[in-house]
Amino acid sequence: MERAILAGPALCPAIPLRYPPHILEEIRARLPASAVVGRRVQLKKAGREWRGLSPFNAEKTPSFYVNDQKQFYHCFSSGKHGDVFTFLMETEGLSFPEAVERLAGEAGVPLPAPTVESRESEKKRATAIDVMEMAAAWFEERLRSSKGADARAYLDRRGLGDEVRARFRLGYAPNERYALRDHLAGKGVERDTMVELGLLAGGEDVAVPYDYFRDRVMFPITDLRGRVVAFGGRALSKDVRAKYLNSPETPLFHKGRILYNLHNARKAAHERSSIIAVEGYVDVIAMTLAGHGETVAPLGTALTEDQLALLWRHADEPVLCFDGDGAGVRAAHRAIDVALPLLEPGKSLRIALLPAGQDPDDLLRSGGPAAIDRVLEAAIPLSELLWRRAVEAQPVDTPERRAGFARALRATITTIRDETVRRYYRDDIEERLRGLSPQPVRNAPQNRERGRRQPEPVSPRLRAAPSASVTASAGFSGAAPVRESMIAATFLVHPAMVSTFGDELAELDFADSDCRAVVSVLLACATEHTLPDATLLQERLTRTGLAEAAERVLGLARSRERAQLDPQGDPAQCADALRQAMILHRQAGALHSELHEARQAFEADPTDAGWTWVCDVKERLAIVLSAESEADLPATDARSAP
Repeated sequence: MERAILAGPALCPAIPLRYPPHILEEIRARLPASAVVGRRVQLKKAGREWRGLSPFNAEKTPSFYVNDQKQFYHCFSSGKHGDVFTFLMETEGLSFPEAVERLAGEAGVPLPAPTVESRESEKKRATAIDVMEMAAAWFEERLRSSKGADARAYLDRRGLGDEVRARFRLGYAPNERYALRDHLAGKGVERDTMVELGLLAGGEDVAVPYDYFRDRVMFPITDLRGRVVAFGGRALSKDVRAKYLNSPETPLFHKGRILYNLHNARKAAHERSSIIAVEGYVDVIAMTLAGHGETVAPLGTALTEDQLALLWRHADEPVLCFDGDGAGVRAAHRAIDVALPLLEPGKSLRIALLPAGQDPDDLLRSGGPAAIDRVLEAAIPLSELLWRRAVEAQPVDTPERRAGFARALRATITTIRDETVRRYYRDDIEERLRGLSPQPVRNAPQNRERGRRQPEPVSPRLRAAPSASVTASAGFSGAAPVRESMIAATFLVHPAMVSTFGDELAELDFADSDCRAVVSVLLACATEHTLPDATLLQERLTRTGLAEAAERVLGLARSRERAQLDPQGDPAQCADALRQAMILHRQAGALHSELHEARQAFEADPTDAGWTWVCDVKERLAIVLSAESEADLPATDARSAP
């Protein structure tokens, strides 16, 4: 009920320095208001809030509301309102220190002793917030300056224009070792403070501390109050070790307790009673542009218990959106293991998996907001993913294996701490187990010529080890050169497309040496010229001795007679064909890497689960190969097809 939250939460009485604001925020974050109030008032869910009879006045019609997202209660019959500390003071007559100490004990938050040092610590924290704000403003200014031209070009290629940059306060850290250090020093900031806040890289082995972030697009990370406490940086150069780099742990920043964009996402999450967690900064921005402002992201780590608690404060069933490749599925499985012990009545998760090889940014650009909506609508409950993981991990084709399967599942759900939720999970699992169909191992066919049984080809995972032919590539070795040449040749024919697809091109891996060389020239031209033309490109290729390599690339690509290689072709159709080819190339590369990993794991430990993984990757490779075969159908064949 909106009217219950218009005034905003009334803060507690003047807060002594013994209980600094960040300590009180931590207590509130760990104890939802409904949990504290619900011990005294019988609450029922009412839309995005909780409702019950007033604890302050006798009434028959509920007029008392609690909002977990804003950590606030309001009683219309009495006019009283406040947070969890105020509630204990109002209903139990506790003093403010007594209320803080009781809730801190319940939340497991240690309280500082009332010392001079604690006062100094809080002052230091306030100063640290000011320093981080100064750094954020400087990064923003650098992005707008002449030194930020490459960073702006990168953001333009990703479709992140001025409005998005301002909304998310994007910035740029120049490729200089002491630029930020000198700027902050000029503002009176001490070097040790910069090191402590992760703005400078220092240590015993560093004689002169230097800027921690260099030549990176900067994403400010804020706390729940919108104050900058850390940064994430995306490298512009391909030669750096870490593509994304977060601030180190600091007195302000603990990456396992913060969600990127939560401060901005809270309003949309409240309005929609939902929240979505994706994997990275650009993913959050893409989801926001697609109309899902309730999107957040963990900070380069697997989802933690503290981050789950933050999600559950904003929605009963957050949606975790993962990439659909092997790494994304494994991340979803890790989320199961973290969430299961913490489940409570009404609190769960749903899991959405993106198409393999695509992240939200890819999907938004290839399919628009509707494509993202379809993925979210197909999200499955945590219980369903738990069952699928178990089914995929081991066969159930014998009574003994089915018994082992059932025992493993039952053991998993015993980790659920809440007795009621555990009981319902147990009932769900038992019902599924009763409906589990046996998968008998068929007798091997007779070899009529030799009179001997031959190995059964449809059940190779029951063998001790697969043959080399079983674990070999699904046939992409022949398709890869044509695919690579098609991508490179499209840019040769339409060099201006580098301005739109240059970032994706820079991130692709090419096995063919001719394609690699041609692409390097294309990217160099794009760096030096906003819109390289065919004449300029041909001059550069000739000057670098790559004209013949470019002809070989074009020759192989034209063997497919694709319309996108027509210089007068429709630009929209060429762009669509190029986008599809690049997506397929990324998918193929990711799946080949995963297949290699799966094969190595199986050879080291030939288990049924390992074999299932190998088969799953090969099936997904076959799907991509099929899609690529259709895309690579020669024009003459396409015209003759019925």
